[in-house]
Amino acid sequence: MSKLGWFVVGAAIGAVGVIQMRDNPKAQQAVEDIKLAAKDFSSALTAGYQEREAEIHKASKTNK
Repeated sequence: MSKLGWFVVGAAIGAVGVIQMRDNPKAQQAVEDIKLAAKDFSSALTAGYQEREAEIHKASKTNK
């Protein structure tokens, strides 16, 4: 299939998805749940990164 064909298929799937989201409250709630889970996951990653960065910084100060 050509690139244009894939583009048209993707646009059609996107349009169907938007219509389903608009008309289906359960789908809207599912998306909101996914957004919340993604934000929680992102926050956990950020906190873990900052914690590890602080440990490394502390270790490098004690080794000097």
